[in-house]
Amino acid sequence: MDLHNRIALVTGGAHRVGKAIALGLARAGANVIVHYGSSAGAAQDTVGEIKALGVDAAAIQADLRQPDAIDALFAAVGEQFGRLDVLVNSAANFIREPFEDITVESWSSAMETNLRAPFLCTQRAAPLLRAVERPAEEPAAIVNITDLSGIFPWQNFTQHGVSKGGLIQLTRITARELAPDIRVNAVAPGLVLPPDNTDPARWDEFAATIPLLRSGNPEYVAQTVVFLAQHDYITGTVIPVDGGEHLLGTPYN
Repeated sequence: MDLHNRIALVTGGAHRVGKAIALGLARAGANVIVHYGSSAGAAQDTVGEIKALGVDAAAIQADLRQPDAIDALFAAVGEQFGRLDVLVNSAANFIREPFEDITVESWSSAMETNLRAPFLCTQRAAPLLRAVERPAEEPAAIVNITDLSGIFPWQNFTQHGVSKGGLIQLTRITARELAPDIRVNAVAPGLVLPPDNTDPARWDEFAATIPLLRSGNPEYVAQTVVFLAQHDYITGTVIPVDGGEHLLGTPYN
């Protein structure tokens, strides 16, 4: 699918990896809707950067933990743009917590944001994605952002890993459910952007243990998302963008 003049929605697109994805789609020619939860200023800054690339952009707020807010988000997309070609489910939280300390609230927070929200966004987006007349060989595209915790059992990331593992399975199931009109794929980033307050020396130490011996950056994720949005014959796959970290297997992870 040629992304020029297409409409793409990126959840969590105001900052970090989501922002890189939004800018990557814009550079490929797409008009981009930047969803944000509470980062209004960052969202407007991202919109400004996207418009500077010569395409259109808008920011829409929604609390993805609330199903009614997701309904309102896609109603706004339909009203303002009248179509949707690409959905990127990027918004997520990243909860690190010892197993014995997990509460119902923190478990629910991970599931609501990292799994239920992408499901509801996919379900609500499907009619908009299908409403656009396009050649049969150019289906619409959904890309989910998961991570390696959904593949390997990371310690102290129980609820996060379960939510991301569920997102991987959701990717595969919806790839079948929504075919042939909509393709669904996922990207599993590795060491592309350190969490806030990460010790740089510790980050470099981790990076030195993976096959490529270095960390990546969010642009690698963005490039992969753009590739999956453009490639009309790939669906139901998960692409690690991790410098080969997935090759090291469960003992390492």
